[in-house]
Amino acid sequence: MSTMPTTAKRPPARERILTTAEALFAAHGLRGVGVDRIIAESGVAKSTLYVHFPSKDELAAAYLRRIDDSWRGRLRAAALAAGDDPREQLVGLFDAVSASYERHGFHGCPFINAAAESEPGSLPHEVTVAHKRAVRAWVRGLAEAAGAADPDGLALQLTLLVDGTLAAGKLEQDPAMPAAAKAAARAVVERACPPTV
Repeated sequence: MSTMPTTAKRPPARERILTTAEALFAAHGLRGVGVDRIIAESGVAKSTLYVHFPSKDELAAAYLRRIDDSWRGRLRAAALAAGDDPREQLVGLFDAVSASYERHGFHGCPFINAAAESEPGSLPHEVTVAHKRAVRAWVRGLAEAAGAADPDGLALQLTLLVDGTLAAGKLEQDPAMPAAAKAAARAVVERACPPTV
């Protein structure tokens, strides 16, 4: 009885396109990558790409939505790893920022990068704005659970710290930056959410 060698099944075309676009957009930006390069590197026909993504903006938006799911998952995991106290979770979420700096090929925040390259009102810009608002709303919920007198203000301060640290990572990947941001977050949280007696 002969056995046929098993061959790895190729991912579906949509997945290949999106995976290729993710790697290229992360490394070179939205404007730095043309559709032809994505087609060539994903190994699909031009018509196949346009069946799945009728425009480059739609492909960029799909890439950003994928990153949104991944990044918010990492933020939540880092917060939960800090324990049950929402005050500690607000500080612990900065461990996800630190882990981003440690990844090989870190190019800063994909959303800040996309916002810098997209016209206001474009689909990638809208996805970016929605992402930033969703992260801030989640942080606001933690701030409220932590007893902050002004959960909106605390969420704004902390998300600005996250964004500033990720933007700084685009310029220089100094491992002291996320540690400094986490220390600043701790000071802000301690001031905004006094411990309950």
